Amino acid sequence: MFRIALILGLIWSGAAIADTPVKKLIEAEQRALKALSTSKQEALFKSIDTDVTYSRQWLANNSVASGGPQWRCLAEALYFEARGESVKGQFAVAEVIMNRVDSARYPNTVCGVIHQGTGRKFQCQFTYTCDGHKEVISEPAAFKQVGRVAHLMVNGGKRPLTKGATHYHTRAVSPKWSKTFPRTTTIGVHHFYRQPTRVSSN
Repeated sequence: MFRIALILGLIWSGAAIADTPVKKLIEAEQRALKALSTSKQEALFKSIDTDVTYSRQWLANNSVASGGPQWRCLAEALYFEARGESVKGQFAVAEVIMNRVDSARYPNTVCGVIHQGTGRKFQCQFTYTCDGHKEVISEPAAFKQVGRVAHLMVNGGKRPLTKGATHYHTRAVSPKWSKTFPRTTTIGVHHFYRQPTRVSSN
């Protein structure tokens, strides 16, 4: 079902569909989803997500390892930040990036989020973009795998793993912000956190 929804989404966004049966079907599906209560929507999407096993085989059967500029930015970030992680761990890191794209606190594109602060050594959001080392992709198989993760995520993949996390770090470090941000989960070598909601004061 997830695969069907993704295919329909790609058809809808990638082709000009006039008054065709496919367009009418998509519009009817959207109306039906909007009519459901929040709890019913959550239950529906939870059941859809059970099809995800986060295995290499599942990934190979459900995605392609290519895309446009936003895909490339995400694939590179996953390669340099999480290529040694499990498929589940790579999806979790991708969730953080996509959650930032959706947040008003961060740039509204994948590339903007990833390269925020780049140009100031060790002052960027993702260390590989400002550590002074040239980014070289020397493991093609690893890049192909993270490219598949990136393809699913930039095309609307669900984000059930990190509970809205916007930050993560490896277990080897303990950044200052981790003392005040609520931790949402730990997957592989990474701890994940959600940025606290700001409370305005008069």
